[in-house]
Amino acid sequence: MNNTRFSSKNWRTAFAVYIQPQVLSMIALGFSAGLPYLLIFSTLSAWLRDEGIERSVIGFFSWVSATYSIKILWSPVVDKVYLPILTRFLGQRRSWMLVAQFGIIAGLIGMASVDTHTQLTTIAFCATFVAFCSATQDVSIDAFRIELSSTDLQGAMAAMYVLGYRLALLVAGAGSFYIAEFFDWKIAYFVMAATMSFGVITTLFLNAPTVENSVKTRSNTTFLMKFQDAIIHPFTDFFTRQGRLGWLILLLIAIYKMSDITMGVMANPFYLDLGFKKTEIAEITKIFGFFMTIAGAALGGVFVARYGVMRPLLIGAITAASTNLLFAVLANTKPDLVLLAGVISADNLSGGFATSVFIAYLSGLARSDYTATQYALFSSLMTFPAQFLGGFSGVIVDHFGYRNFFLYASVIGLPAIFLVIGLLRHEKISVKE
Repeated sequence: MNNTRFSSKNWRTAFAVYIQPQVLSMIALGFSAGLPYLLIFSTLSAWLRDEGIERSVIGFFSWVSATYSIKILWSPVVDKVYLPILTRFLGQRRSWMLVAQFGIIAGLIGMASVDTHTQLTTIAFCATFVAFCSATQDVSIDAFRIELSSTDLQGAMAAMYVLGYRLALLVAGAGSFYIAEFFDWKIAYFVMAATMSFGVITTLFLNAPTVENSVKTRSNTTFLMKFQDAIIHPFTDFFTRQGRLGWLILLLIAIYKMSDITMGVMANPFYLDLGFKKTEIAEITKIFGFFMTIAGAALGGVFVARYGVMRPLLIGAITAASTNLLFAVLANTKPDLVLLAGVISADNLSGGFATSVFIAYLSGLARSDYTATQYALFSSLMTFPAQFLGGFSGVIVDHFGYRNFFLYASVIGLPAIFLVIGLLRHEKISVKE
């Protein structure tokens, strides 16, 4: 009886983290980060497919989003370099956010201003610029989030960040589909560029973390010392803390989201090729799917607060890989909104859970002295291998069909499951010792 009361109290405490001010602020930051992503990924895939662009070309277009995966190259600059005037008024993190947000707006306007058939290269260039600016914004937001609060709130903060991110995906996904259905895709992208102003307003009114790295305190150091502090120390610090286990952790980061991201490249072309209307895709996969994702993310945050990170991380890896099998089933049926809703429910619920847990895991690995650089390393590893494979998704679909593609996407999720099990066992052995 006493154990029941103790458990109930723990659950109440776990849910109470969501009313903390720093946790709630993550909704706005998540929205700002999430809005550009679909516009250069699956929404762009739908636009191109709707214009009659070949699926193989669309698959290679997904490599634009690989820009997110190489942000580690310039993350030390975001971590350590002051922007003239802006940093004085906004602080280190928010000044980089603001510059990146204006770049995103400019890139989206550029995409909406050219012809998809005669100026496809220009669209690719503008999309890459949006990805670069969006990745830069992510680096600064991730550092801002991690520096804002202690580790025990990171799970809930990740969940609220996912909430804001998914709200933005709803706008960039369902919103774009509705606008494209009643107007056209160019109008949709102009509207999305205007919507990005919400991120600008948010950045201007946020309070800076109490712990922000200061370049001024290092102004008297030599160039070599600055280089070591910005580039070398973040990596040596990670391996000093993790030891040989660091390589296994980096491998897990590289493959954990591989199944989910690889599948996502062909999702919207798949729905269109099955015969679903753009409004149906918006209502089921974007709006309905949004609520399933948020439920999964919230559940993930609670599980992290209640059970720690590793066991929920294993659950997320298993469900993310297994739900791709449902899409293989869907590929062999006629268009059915009820079946589509069921598949989307399972996929988005597991995806939201896995994402919030994984963000909490990555946040716990970063050290405050090198937050932006280390987290950028983790998130780059998280996406690059999957995005590279995703570039060939259109070729796989053209040669083997959607069913085999989704089976392939499920199988490549198996190594992540085994690796989490291995790290979980290592953790248990370390606790016993």
